[in-house]
Amino acid sequence: MRFTKMQAYGNDYVYIDAIHQELRNLPELARYVSDRHFAVGSDGMVLICSSGRGDFKMRMFNPDGTEGEMCGNALRSVGKYVYDHRLTDRTELVIETLGGMKHLTLTVEDGLVTNIRADIGKPGLSSGVIPVCTDREDFIDQDVAVLDRIFKITAVSWGNPHCVMYVDSVAELDVEKYGKTIEHMTSLFPNKTNVTFAEFLKRDYIRIREWERGTGETIGCGTGCATAVVAGVLTGRLDRKVTVEQIGGPLQIEWDGASDHLFMTGPSHTVFEADLDVSHILR
Repeated sequence: MRFTKMQAYGNDYVYIDAIHQELRNLPELARYVSDRHFAVGSDGMVLICSSGRGDFKMRMFNPDGTEGEMCGNALRSVGKYVYDHRLTDRTELVIETLGGMKHLTLTVEDGLVTNIRADIGKPGLSSGVIPVCTDREDFIDQDVAVLDRIFKITAVSWGNPHCVMYVDSVAELDVEKYGKTIEHMTSLFPNKTNVTFAEFLKRDYIRIREWERGTGETIGCGTGCATAVVAGVLTGRLDRKVTVEQIGGPLQIEWDGASDHLFMTGPSHTVFEADLDVSHILR
Protein backbone atom coordinates (compact mmCIF):
# COMPACT_ATOMS: atom_id res chain seq x y z
CA MET A 1 0.00 0.00 0.00
CA ARG A 2 1.26 3.46 -0.87
CA PHE A 3 0.57 6.37 1.46
CA THR A 4 1.17 10.11 1.33
CA LYS A 5 1.87 12.29 4.33
CA MET A 6 0.54 15.84 3.87
CA GLN A 7 0.52 18.99 5.97
CA ALA A 8 -2.07 21.72 5.55
CA TYR A 9 -0.50 24.49 7.64
CA GLY A 10 -1.42 22.58 10.74
CA ASN A 11 -2.38 18.95 11.14
CA ASP A 12 -0.39 16.20 9.43
CA TYR A 13 -2.44 13.34 7.99
CA VAL A 14 -1.63 10.16 6.11
CA TYR A 15 -3.63 9.96 2.84
CA ILE A 16 -4.46 6.67 1.15
CA ASP A 17 -6.17 6.04 -2.20
CA ALA A 18 -9.06 3.76 -1.23
CA ILE A 19 -10.65 3.92 -4.68
CA HIS A 20 -8.25 1.52 -6.38
CA GLN A 21 -7.76 -0.96 -3.55
CA GLU A 22 -9.85 -2.70 -0.93
CA LEU A 23 -8.94 -1.85 2.65
CA ARG A 24 -10.03 -3.77 5.73
CA ASN A 25 -9.64 -3.42 9.49
CA LEU A 26 -9.68 0.37 9.19
CA PRO A 27 -9.45 1.18 12.93
CA GLU A 28 -6.35 -1.01 13.25
CA LEU A 29 -4.87 0.49 10.08
CA ALA A 30 -5.47 4.02 11.44
CA ARG A 31 -3.75 3.14 14.70
CA TYR A 32 -0.81 1.66 12.79
CA VAL A 33 -0.11 4.80 10.76
CA SER A 34 -0.35 7.11 13.77
CA ASP A 35 2.49 8.63 15.79
CA ARG A 36 2.14 6.03 18.47
CA HIS A 37 2.60 3.00 16.24
CA PHE A 38 4.20 3.55 12.84
CA ALA A 39 5.65 6.93 13.87
CA VAL A 40 5.15 8.73 10.55
CA GLY A 41 4.15 11.89 12.39
CA SER A 42 0.46 11.62 11.62
CA ASP A 43 -2.54 13.18 13.35
CA GLY A 44 -4.67 10.52 11.67
CA MET A 45 -5.56 8.74 8.45
CA VAL A 46 -7.66 9.99 5.54
CA LEU A 47 -9.10 7.66 2.92
CA ILE A 48 -9.96 8.95 -0.56
CA CYS A 49 -13.08 7.01 -1.62
CA SER A 50 -15.60 7.01 -4.45
CA SER A 51 -18.80 8.95 -3.84
CA GLY A 52 -22.28 8.68 -5.28
CA ARG A 53 -23.11 12.18 -4.06
CA GLY A 54 -19.95 14.23 -4.73
CA ASP A 55 -16.71 14.05 -6.66
CA PHE A 56 -15.01 12.07 -3.88
CA LYS A 57 -15.73 10.85 -0.39
CA MET A 58 -13.35 11.56 2.50
CA ARG A 59 -13.19 9.26 5.52
CA MET A 60 -11.06 10.52 8.39
CA PHE A 61 -9.78 8.38 11.26
CA ASN A 62 -8.21 9.58 14.49
CA PRO A 63 -4.96 8.06 15.82
CA ASP A 64 -6.94 5.89 18.24
CA GLY A 65 -8.83 4.30 15.33
CA THR A 66 -12.14 6.11 15.78
CA GLU A 67 -13.73 7.75 12.75
CA GLY A 68 -14.19 11.53 12.77
CA GLU A 69 -16.59 13.68 10.80
CA MET A 70 -14.45 16.40 9.24
CA CYS A 71 -11.26 18.41 9.77
CA GLY A 72 -10.68 21.57 7.75
CA ASN A 73 -6.97 20.89 7.26
CA ALA A 74 -7.58 17.28 6.24
CA LEU A 75 -10.31 18.43 3.84
CA ARG A 76 -8.07 20.95 2.09
CA SER A 77 -5.35 18.36 1.55
CA VAL A 78 -7.88 16.04 -0.08
CA GLY A 79 -8.21 18.59 -2.87
CA LYS A 80 -4.47 18.70 -3.42
CA TYR A 81 -4.20 14.92 -3.29
CA VAL A 82 -6.87 14.12 -5.89
CA TYR A 83 -5.62 16.76 -8.33
CA ASP A 84 -1.88 16.19 -7.96
CA HIS A 85 -2.37 12.41 -8.19
CA ARG A 86 -4.46 12.83 -11.35
CA LEU A 87 -7.66 11.43 -9.88
CA THR A 88 -9.42 14.49 -11.33
CA ASP A 89 -8.74 17.48 -13.54
CA ARG A 90 -11.45 19.58 -11.92
CA THR A 91 -10.60 22.62 -9.82
CA GLU A 92 -14.11 22.95 -8.29
CA LEU A 93 -14.81 19.90 -6.13
CA VAL A 94 -17.57 18.62 -3.88
CA ILE A 95 -16.29 16.30 -1.15
CA GLU A 96 -18.62 14.03 0.81
CA THR A 97 -17.79 13.81 4.54
CA LEU A 98 -19.63 12.50 7.57
CA GLY A 99 -20.12 16.16 8.47
CA GLY A 100 -21.89 16.89 5.16
CA MET A 101 -21.01 17.94 1.62
CA LYS A 102 -18.05 20.35 1.45
CA HIS A 103 -16.88 22.51 -1.46
CA LEU A 104 -13.28 23.16 -2.52
CA THR A 105 -11.75 25.61 -5.00
CA LEU A 106 -8.21 24.77 -6.13
CA THR A 107 -5.51 27.16 -7.34
CA VAL A 108 -3.18 25.35 -9.76
CA GLU A 109 0.31 26.44 -10.84
CA ASP A 110 2.56 24.35 -13.12
CA GLY A 111 0.18 21.43 -12.87
CA LEU A 112 0.15 21.27 -9.06
CA VAL A 113 -2.26 22.64 -6.47
CA THR A 114 -0.68 25.53 -4.54
CA ASN A 115 -3.66 26.86 -2.60
CA ILE A 116 -7.06 25.56 -1.52
CA ARG A 117 -10.19 27.47 -0.53
CA ALA A 118 -12.55 25.27 1.45
CA ASP A 119 -16.18 26.03 2.25
CA ILE A 120 -16.57 24.16 5.55
CA GLY A 121 -20.19 25.21 6.03
CA LYS A 122 -22.03 26.91 8.87
CA PRO A 123 -20.67 26.93 12.41
CA GLY A 124 -22.74 24.88 14.81
CA LEU A 125 -23.34 26.84 18.03
CA SER A 126 -26.37 25.04 19.44
CA SER A 127 -25.96 23.18 22.71
CA GLY A 128 -27.69 20.36 20.87
CA VAL A 129 -24.52 19.94 18.82
CA ILE A 130 -22.09 20.10 21.74
CA PRO A 131 -23.80 19.06 24.96
CA VAL A 132 -23.01 21.76 27.52
CA CYS A 133 -24.32 22.66 30.95
CA THR A 134 -25.96 25.98 30.18
CA ASP A 135 -29.43 27.46 29.98
CA ARG A 136 -28.48 29.45 26.89
CA GLU A 137 -29.05 28.06 23.42
CA ASP A 138 -25.63 29.33 22.35
CA PHE A 139 -22.52 28.77 24.46
CA ILE A 140 -20.74 32.09 23.88
CA ASP A 141 -18.18 33.75 26.18
CA GLN A 142 -19.40 31.85 29.22
CA ASP A 143 -17.35 32.13 32.41
CA VAL A 144 -15.79 28.76 33.24
CA ALA A 145 -13.45 28.12 36.19
CA VAL A 146 -10.40 26.13 35.05
CA LEU A 147 -7.95 25.36 37.86
CA ASP A 148 -6.71 28.72 39.14
CA ARG A 149 -8.34 31.05 36.60
CA ILE A 150 -11.58 31.96 34.81
CA PHE A 151 -11.86 31.64 31.02
CA LYS A 152 -14.67 33.01 28.86
CA ILE A 153 -15.34 29.95 26.68
CA THR A 154 -17.30 29.68 23.43
CA ALA A 155 -18.30 26.24 22.09
CA VAL A 156 -18.47 25.56 18.33
CA SER A 157 -18.71 22.37 16.28
CA TRP A 158 -17.31 21.45 12.85
CA GLY A 159 -18.16 17.78 13.13
CA ASN A 160 -15.47 17.48 15.78
CA PRO A 161 -16.21 19.59 18.88
CA HIS A 162 -14.14 22.70 19.58
CA CYS A 163 -14.12 25.43 22.18
CA VAL A 164 -12.19 28.69 22.20
CA MET A 165 -11.16 31.37 24.67
CA TYR A 166 -9.31 34.66 24.16
CA VAL A 167 -6.27 35.30 26.38
CA ASP A 168 -3.77 38.15 26.73
CA SER A 169 -0.82 36.15 25.35
CA VAL A 170 -0.77 32.63 23.92
CA ALA A 171 3.04 32.58 24.17
CA GLU A 172 2.93 32.95 27.94
CA LEU A 173 0.10 30.47 28.49
CA ASP A 174 0.66 26.93 29.79
CA VAL A 175 -1.29 25.31 26.96
CA GLU A 176 -0.82 21.76 28.24
CA LYS A 177 -1.95 22.60 31.76
CA TYR A 178 -5.17 24.33 30.77
CA GLY A 179 -5.82 22.53 27.48
CA LYS A 180 -5.71 19.08 29.03
CA THR A 181 -7.91 20.19 31.93
CA ILE A 182 -10.57 21.68 29.66
CA GLU A 183 -10.48 18.64 27.36
CA HIS A 184 -11.29 16.39 30.30
CA MET A 185 -14.01 18.61 31.84
CA THR A 186 -16.61 15.99 30.90
CA SER A 187 -19.28 17.60 33.07
CA LEU A 188 -19.11 20.55 30.66
CA PHE A 189 -18.25 18.76 27.38
CA PRO A 190 -19.43 15.16 27.80
CA ASN A 191 -17.81 14.05 24.52
CA LYS A 192 -14.49 15.84 25.26
CA THR A 193 -13.40 18.83 23.20
CA ASN A 194 -10.56 20.34 21.20
CA VAL A 195 -9.33 23.56 22.80
CA THR A 196 -8.23 26.76 21.03
CA PHE A 197 -6.50 29.62 22.85
CA ALA A 198 -6.57 32.86 20.86
CA GLU A 199 -4.81 36.21 21.22
CA PHE A 200 -6.40 39.32 19.70
CA LEU A 201 -3.85 41.45 17.81
CA LYS A 202 -5.94 43.45 15.33
CA ARG A 203 -9.49 43.24 14.04
CA ASP A 204 -8.23 41.21 11.08
CA TYR A 205 -5.33 39.36 12.71
CA ILE A 206 -5.15 36.93 15.63
CA ARG A 207 -2.71 34.35 16.97
CA ILE A 208 -3.72 30.91 18.28
CA ARG A 209 -2.38 27.78 19.93
CA GLU A 210 -4.31 24.55 19.72
CA TRP A 211 -4.79 21.65 22.12
CA GLU A 212 -6.19 18.61 20.31
CA ARG A 213 -8.18 16.09 22.31
CA GLY A 214 -6.38 12.81 22.75
CA THR A 215 -3.20 14.13 21.11
CA GLY A 216 -1.89 17.23 22.88
CA GLU A 217 -0.70 20.52 21.45
CA THR A 218 -0.51 20.59 17.64
CA ILE A 219 1.30 22.92 15.26
CA GLY A 220 -2.08 24.12 14.07
CA CYS A 221 -5.67 23.21 13.31
CA GLY A 222 -7.83 24.64 10.55
CA THR A 223 -11.07 24.13 12.43
CA GLY A 224 -9.41 25.60 15.52
CA CYS A 225 -8.68 28.72 13.46
CA ALA A 226 -12.29 28.83 12.28
CA THR A 227 -13.55 28.42 15.83
CA ALA A 228 -11.47 31.37 17.02
CA VAL A 229 -12.81 33.60 14.24
CA VAL A 230 -16.44 32.62 14.91
CA ALA A 231 -16.01 33.45 18.60
CA GLY A 232 -14.25 36.72 17.75
CA VAL A 233 -17.01 37.87 15.40
CA LEU A 234 -19.80 36.89 17.80
CA THR A 235 -18.19 38.81 20.66
CA GLY A 236 -17.34 41.89 18.58
CA ARG A 237 -13.56 41.43 18.62
CA LEU A 238 -13.04 40.64 14.93
CA ASP A 239 -14.11 41.47 11.41
CA ARG A 240 -15.45 38.64 9.28
CA LYS A 241 -12.22 38.16 7.29
CA VAL A 242 -9.20 37.38 9.46
CA THR A 243 -5.64 36.09 9.15
CA VAL A 244 -4.95 33.49 11.83
CA GLU A 245 -1.35 32.95 12.87
CA GLN A 246 -0.51 29.51 14.23
CA ILE A 247 2.67 27.51 14.71
CA GLY A 248 2.14 25.68 11.41
CA GLY A 249 1.65 28.88 9.40
CA PRO A 250 -1.05 31.48 8.64
CA LEU A 251 -4.56 30.70 7.41
CA GLN A 252 -7.14 33.06 5.95
CA ILE A 253 -10.60 32.62 7.49
CA GLU A 254 -13.72 34.38 6.21
CA TRP A 255 -17.19 34.09 7.75
CA ASP A 256 -19.44 35.14 4.91
CA GLY A 257 -22.41 37.17 6.10
CA ALA A 258 -24.68 36.31 3.16
CA SER A 259 -24.29 32.51 3.17
CA ASP A 260 -23.33 32.17 6.87
CA HIS A 261 -20.58 29.78 5.71
CA LEU A 262 -16.95 29.71 6.81
CA PHE A 263 -14.24 29.73 4.14
CA MET A 264 -10.72 28.56 4.92
CA THR A 265 -7.92 29.44 2.49
CA GLY A 266 -4.32 28.27 2.60
CA PRO A 267 -1.77 25.89 1.09
CA SER A 268 -1.18 22.21 1.64
CA HIS A 269 2.16 20.43 1.29
CA THR A 270 3.11 16.86 0.45
CA VAL A 271 5.70 15.94 3.07
CA PHE A 272 6.62 12.50 1.73
CA GLU A 273 5.25 9.46 -0.06
CA ALA A 274 6.25 5.87 0.66
CA ASP A 275 5.19 2.26 0.37
CA LEU A 276 3.94 0.49 3.48
CA ASP A 277 3.55 -3.25 4.02
CA VAL A 278 0.23 -3.65 5.81
CA SER A 279 -0.59 -7.13 4.59
CA HIS A 280 -0.80 -8.34 8.20
CA ILE A 281 -3.54 -5.75 8.86
CA LEU A 282 -5.53 -6.14 5.63
CA ARG A 283 -5.87 -9.93 5.88
